[in-house]
Amino acid sequence: MFTPAPPSPPPSGDSGWNLKAAVLFGAVIALLASNIYVFVQVDRVRGDLAKFRESTAAEMANLREATSVTTATNRRNLETMREELEAARRQSTMAVGEAKVEALRKTEQLTNALAAEQKRQQAQVASQISEVKQATNDASTRIGEVKTDVSGVRSDLSSTKAELDKTIADLKRVNGDMGEMSGLIATNGKELAALKQLGDRNYFEFNLKKTKGPQKIGDVAVLLKHTEPKKNKYTIDVIADDKRTEKKDRNVNEPVQFYVAKSKGQPYELVVNEVKKDQIVGYLATPKVQQSR
Repeated sequence: MFTPAPPSPPPSGDSGWNLKAAVLFGAVIALLASNIYVFVQVDRVRGDLAKFRESTAAEMANLREATSVTTATNRRNLETMREELEAARRQSTMAVGEAKVEALRKTEQLTNALAAEQKRQQAQVASQISEVKQATNDASTRIGEVKTDVSGVRSDLSSTKAELDKTIADLKRVNGDMGEMSGLIATNGKELAALKQLGDRNYFEFNLKKTKGPQKIGDVAVLLKHTEPKKNKYTIDVIADDKRTEKKDRNVNEPVQFYVAKSKGQPYELVVNEVKKDQIVGYLATPKVQQSR
């Protein structure tokens, strides 16, 4: 008679924890990428604004110089034409007969030419004024665009800072396994990224598997001896200053504290955020100021 195979056991809680860890890790990566993008945008906007100011100043200077040269030339032309017209009028007053007729004709030509020149110069000045107004409008538009970019970057920075501040506010201090009050404790990658932003301590992340010999983390060595994933417990040996200390049956997110000679009385703290079969994942936090050995 055929006997059916027994049902497979349900998956352990590791898969759920791995999913949470993956989501949290993705959030940390997104936050870091957002920070990098914001800082790159700030540098780009600053560079664009500096280049724009330089180019606008050069354009306005060239336009003023061209306007000044044109105005001076036009003024000289008008003075010359007025002098010629005045001379023609004097000549027509003194002349008689055909000479007077010719003088009057020349006077009329000069009068018409002077009027045409004045009209041309007025049109030219109006055109130059229009160019200046257009350049000013273009400059205002560009400045507005740059201000919009800056406002957007500031908004991104404010949003990122608010998220970072909220994450830091959610962090907690707990007693370590030696009874000492710990520093701020991170329970996931996002919180650890926030701690690194604070910069109060040095942080060394690790993914430690069970091996025959101890493995280096920062300036200490750790040997993983035993894990109990279902109970979220683990046992390790910490090797520092040529001393080996066993930390037995420690819990997830519990600060494992120990002292080294150069730490000036401040404890090192090892925090395990995840316990797997023959594997632990977490970080080591060490004081910023230490004695040189």
